[in-house]
Amino acid sequence: MTDYGSFADDFFVNLNLQTTLGLPTSRETILHFFEAVQKEFSEMSSFFQRETGEYTLEGNRDSGNYRWLELTAHRFGAGFFNPPNLAEAYRLHLWLLDRSVYYLGVSGLDVECLDIMFGWNMDFQGNRDAIVGQALLGNSPLGALAAEGQSKFLECEPSMVIALDDECYLQARLSLETRSNSYQVRTGNYEEEPISVYFTVRRYPKPGNVIRLKESFTRQCEICEEMASRIVLPQIIQPISQAISASQ
Repeated sequence: MTDYGSFADDFFVNLNLQTTLGLPTSRETILHFFEAVQKEFSEMSSFFQRETGEYTLEGNRDSGNYRWLELTAHRFGAGFFNPPNLAEAYRLHLWLLDRSVYYLGVSGLDVECLDIMFGWNMDFQGNRDAIVGQALLGNSPLGALAAEGQSKFLECEPSMVIALDDECYLQARLSLETRSNSYQVRTGNYEEEPISVYFTVRRYPKPGNVIRLKESFTRQCEICEEMASRIVLPQIIQPISQAISASQ
Protein backbone atom coordinates (compact mmCIF):
# COMPACT_ATOMS: atom_id res chain seq x y z
CA MET A 1 0.00 0.00 0.00
CA THR A 2 1.24 3.48 -0.85
CA ASP A 3 2.36 5.54 2.13
CA TYR A 4 0.60 8.77 1.25
CA GLY A 5 2.33 10.57 4.12
CA SER A 6 5.75 9.96 2.58
CA PHE A 7 7.95 13.05 2.21
CA ALA A 8 5.48 15.23 4.16
CA ASP A 9 5.13 16.32 7.78
CA ASP A 10 1.35 15.90 7.74
CA PHE A 11 -1.19 14.09 5.58
CA PHE A 12 -4.95 14.50 5.79
CA VAL A 13 -8.10 13.27 4.06
CA ASN A 14 -11.13 15.55 3.89
CA LEU A 15 -14.73 15.25 2.75
CA ASN A 16 -16.85 18.20 1.63
CA LEU A 17 -20.51 18.04 0.65
CA GLN A 18 -22.39 21.13 -0.52
CA THR A 19 -26.17 21.19 -0.77
CA THR A 20 -28.58 23.29 -2.81
CA LEU A 21 -31.15 23.61 -0.02
CA GLY A 22 -30.21 24.82 3.43
CA LEU A 23 -29.38 22.24 6.10
CA PRO A 24 -31.33 22.16 9.40
CA THR A 25 -30.44 24.89 11.88
CA SER A 26 -32.62 24.06 14.89
CA ARG A 27 -30.80 23.53 18.19
CA GLU A 28 -32.39 20.13 18.75
CA THR A 29 -31.44 18.74 15.32
CA ILE A 30 -27.87 20.02 15.47
CA LEU A 31 -27.25 18.67 18.97
CA HIS A 32 -28.86 15.34 18.10
CA PHE A 33 -26.59 14.98 15.07
CA PHE A 34 -23.37 15.97 16.84
CA GLU A 35 -24.19 13.78 19.84
CA ALA A 36 -24.56 10.81 17.50
CA VAL A 37 -21.18 11.59 15.92
CA GLN A 38 -19.52 11.92 19.34
CA LYS A 39 -21.01 8.62 20.46
CA GLU A 40 -19.52 6.83 17.45
CA PHE A 41 -16.16 8.65 17.56
CA SER A 42 -15.69 9.25 21.26
CA GLU A 43 -12.43 11.18 20.96
CA MET A 44 -14.31 13.96 19.14
CA SER A 45 -15.33 15.77 22.31
CA SER A 46 -14.70 19.47 21.61
CA PHE A 47 -17.91 21.11 20.36
CA PHE A 48 -18.25 24.83 19.64
CA GLN A 49 -19.63 27.40 17.23
CA ARG A 50 -17.22 29.71 15.40
CA GLU A 51 -17.80 33.45 15.15
CA THR A 52 -18.61 32.94 11.47
CA GLY A 53 -21.42 30.55 12.40
CA GLU A 54 -19.98 27.09 11.71
CA TYR A 55 -20.74 24.34 14.21
CA THR A 56 -17.60 22.31 14.87
CA LEU A 57 -16.84 19.04 16.60
CA GLU A 58 -13.25 17.84 16.77
CA GLY A 59 -10.72 15.76 18.65
CA ASN A 60 -7.60 16.97 20.43
CA ARG A 61 -5.52 18.98 17.96
CA ASP A 62 -2.48 18.78 20.24
CA SER A 63 -2.34 15.01 19.77
CA GLY A 64 -1.09 15.42 16.20
CA ASN A 65 -3.82 13.26 14.68
CA TYR A 66 -7.53 13.95 15.08
CA ARG A 67 -10.92 13.86 13.38
CA TRP A 68 -13.06 16.96 12.81
CA LEU A 69 -16.53 17.84 11.54
CA GLU A 70 -17.95 21.21 10.51
CA LEU A 71 -21.53 22.10 9.64
CA THR A 72 -22.75 25.28 7.93
CA ALA A 73 -25.99 26.36 6.29
CA HIS A 74 -25.28 24.64 2.96
CA ARG A 75 -22.28 22.42 3.66
CA PHE A 76 -20.77 19.87 5.93
CA GLY A 77 -17.11 18.99 5.87
CA ALA A 78 -15.09 16.46 7.79
CA GLY A 79 -11.56 15.17 7.89
CA PHE A 80 -8.93 13.06 9.57
CA PHE A 81 -5.60 14.79 10.19
CA ASN A 82 -2.72 12.29 10.07
CA PRO A 83 -4.91 9.16 9.97
CA PRO A 84 -3.22 5.83 10.77
CA ASN A 85 -4.50 4.55 7.41
CA LEU A 86 -6.98 5.45 4.69
CA ALA A 87 -9.57 2.99 5.96
CA GLU A 88 -9.88 4.90 9.24
CA ALA A 89 -10.24 8.20 7.39
CA TYR A 90 -12.89 6.75 5.09
CA ARG A 91 -14.79 5.23 8.04
CA LEU A 92 -15.61 8.70 9.35
CA HIS A 93 -16.68 9.96 5.93
CA LEU A 94 -18.85 6.96 5.09
CA TRP A 95 -20.52 7.09 8.50
CA LEU A 96 -21.37 10.76 7.98
CA LEU A 97 -22.69 10.25 4.45
CA ASP A 98 -24.92 7.45 5.71
CA ARG A 99 -26.21 9.20 8.86
CA SER A 100 -26.63 12.65 7.28
CA VAL A 101 -29.61 11.24 5.40
CA TYR A 102 -31.42 10.61 8.68
CA TYR A 103 -30.15 13.41 10.90
CA LEU A 104 -29.90 16.26 8.36
CA GLY A 105 -32.25 15.14 5.59
CA VAL A 106 -29.47 15.13 2.99
CA SER A 107 -30.53 13.63 -0.33
CA GLY A 108 -28.63 12.88 -3.52
CA LEU A 109 -31.21 15.10 -5.22
CA ASP A 110 -29.99 18.04 -3.12
CA VAL A 111 -26.23 17.69 -3.68
CA GLU A 112 -24.50 20.59 -5.38
CA CYS A 113 -21.10 18.87 -5.32
CA LEU A 114 -19.15 16.23 -3.43
CA ASP A 115 -15.39 16.58 -2.80
CA ILE A 116 -12.74 14.15 -1.64
CA MET A 117 -9.41 15.81 -0.85
CA PHE A 118 -5.96 14.48 -0.06
CA GLY A 119 -3.73 17.12 1.56
CA TRP A 120 -0.08 17.37 2.57
CA ASN A 121 1.89 19.82 4.74
CA MET A 122 5.67 20.25 4.43
CA ASP A 123 7.19 22.54 7.07
CA PHE A 124 9.86 25.03 6.06
CA GLN A 125 11.33 28.22 7.55
CA GLY A 126 12.33 30.32 4.57
CA ASN A 127 10.97 31.53 1.24
CA ARG A 128 8.39 28.85 0.60
CA ASP A 129 7.43 30.31 -2.78
CA ALA A 130 11.05 29.96 -3.89
CA ILE A 131 11.07 26.32 -2.79
CA VAL A 132 7.94 25.60 -4.84
CA GLY A 133 9.36 27.50 -7.83
CA GLN A 134 12.64 25.61 -7.72
CA ALA A 135 10.94 22.26 -7.31
CA LEU A 136 8.16 22.58 -9.87
CA LEU A 137 9.23 25.20 -12.41
CA GLY A 138 12.98 24.59 -12.71
CA ASN A 139 14.16 25.38 -16.25
CA SER A 140 10.64 25.57 -17.65
CA PRO A 141 9.42 28.61 -19.63
CA LEU A 142 7.74 29.95 -16.49
CA GLY A 143 10.85 29.32 -14.44
CA ALA A 144 12.80 31.58 -16.80
CA LEU A 145 10.91 34.58 -15.42
CA ALA A 146 12.17 33.94 -11.90
CA ALA A 147 15.75 33.73 -13.21
CA GLU A 148 15.60 37.31 -14.45
CA GLY A 149 18.26 39.50 -12.81
CA GLN A 150 18.05 39.67 -9.02
CA SER A 151 14.43 38.57 -8.94
CA LYS A 152 12.97 36.72 -5.96
CA PHE A 153 9.83 34.65 -5.73
CA LEU A 154 7.04 36.54 -3.96
CA GLU A 155 4.17 34.26 -4.94
CA CYS A 156 4.26 30.83 -6.51
CA GLU A 157 1.07 28.92 -5.77
CA PRO A 158 0.23 26.86 -8.87
CA SER A 159 -3.39 25.77 -9.27
CA MET A 160 -5.08 23.83 -12.03
CA VAL A 161 -8.32 21.97 -12.67
CA ILE A 162 -8.80 19.15 -15.16
CA ALA A 163 -11.91 17.31 -16.32
CA LEU A 164 -11.94 13.56 -15.78
CA ASP A 165 -14.95 12.90 -17.99
CA ASP A 166 -16.16 14.22 -21.33
CA GLU A 167 -18.97 16.29 -19.81
CA CYS A 168 -16.79 17.91 -17.09
CA TYR A 169 -18.95 16.73 -14.19
CA LEU A 170 -16.02 14.86 -12.62
CA GLN A 171 -13.01 17.08 -12.00
CA ALA A 172 -9.63 17.04 -10.28
CA ARG A 173 -8.01 20.13 -8.78
CA LEU A 174 -4.41 20.57 -7.66
CA SER A 175 -3.54 23.68 -5.65
CA LEU A 176 -0.72 24.87 -3.40
CA GLU A 177 -0.54 27.31 -0.48
CA THR A 178 2.83 28.73 0.60
CA ARG A 179 2.04 31.28 3.35
CA SER A 180 4.97 33.53 2.45
CA ASN A 181 4.60 37.28 1.87
CA SER A 182 6.61 40.25 0.63
CA TYR A 183 7.47 41.45 4.15
CA GLN A 184 9.12 38.15 4.95
CA VAL A 185 11.04 38.14 1.66
CA ARG A 186 12.13 41.76 2.15
CA THR A 187 13.32 41.31 5.74
CA GLY A 188 14.39 37.68 5.65
CA ASN A 189 12.34 37.05 8.81
CA TYR A 190 10.43 33.84 8.16
CA GLU A 191 8.35 31.82 10.56
CA GLU A 192 8.19 28.05 10.17
CA GLU A 193 5.00 27.39 8.25
CA PRO A 194 3.95 24.57 5.96
CA ILE A 195 3.78 24.43 2.21
CA SER A 196 0.37 22.82 1.67
CA VAL A 197 -0.58 20.75 -1.36
CA TYR A 198 -4.26 19.97 -1.94
CA PHE A 199 -5.52 17.40 -4.42
CA THR A 200 -9.31 17.28 -4.76
CA VAL A 201 -11.62 15.10 -6.82
CA ARG A 202 -15.02 16.76 -7.20
CA ARG A 203 -18.27 15.33 -8.51
CA TYR A 204 -21.09 17.53 -9.82
CA PRO A 205 -24.50 15.96 -10.50
CA LYS A 206 -25.39 15.47 -14.13
CA PRO A 207 -28.68 17.09 -15.18
CA GLY A 208 -31.48 14.63 -14.63
CA ASN A 209 -29.31 12.34 -12.50
CA VAL A 210 -29.19 11.93 -8.73
CA ILE A 211 -25.80 11.43 -7.06
CA ARG A 212 -25.57 8.17 -5.18
CA LEU A 213 -23.42 9.44 -2.35
CA LYS A 214 -21.61 6.34 -1.13
CA GLU A 215 -21.12 5.00 -4.65
CA SER A 216 -19.68 8.31 -5.83
CA PHE A 217 -17.55 8.61 -2.69
CA THR A 218 -15.97 5.20 -3.32
CA ARG A 219 -15.19 6.03 -6.94
CA GLN A 220 -13.73 9.44 -6.06
CA CYS A 221 -11.51 7.86 -3.40
CA GLU A 222 -10.21 5.35 -5.94
CA ILE A 223 -9.32 8.19 -8.30
CA CYS A 224 -7.63 10.17 -5.51
CA GLU A 225 -5.53 7.19 -4.51
CA GLU A 226 -4.52 6.28 -8.05
CA MET A 227 -3.63 9.81 -9.19
CA ALA A 228 -1.89 10.65 -5.92
CA SER A 229 0.27 7.53 -6.17
CA ARG A 230 1.07 7.97 -9.85
CA ILE A 231 1.37 11.76 -10.16
CA VAL A 232 1.04 13.90 -7.04
CA LEU A 233 3.49 12.06 -4.78
CA PRO A 234 6.33 11.54 -7.29
CA GLN A 235 5.87 14.72 -9.33
CA ILE A 236 4.78 17.28 -6.71
CA ILE A 237 5.35 16.17 -3.11
CA GLN A 238 8.70 14.44 -3.52
CA PRO A 239 10.36 17.26 -5.54
CA ILE A 240 9.24 19.86 -2.98
CA SER A 241 10.50 17.69 -0.12
CA GLN A 242 13.84 17.26 -1.87
CA ALA A 243 14.12 21.02 -2.47
CA ILE A 244 13.48 21.63 1.21
CA SER A 245 16.17 19.13 2.21
CA ALA A 246 18.67 20.62 -0.25
CA SER A 247 18.15 24.15 1.11
CA GLN A 248 18.90 23.22 4.73
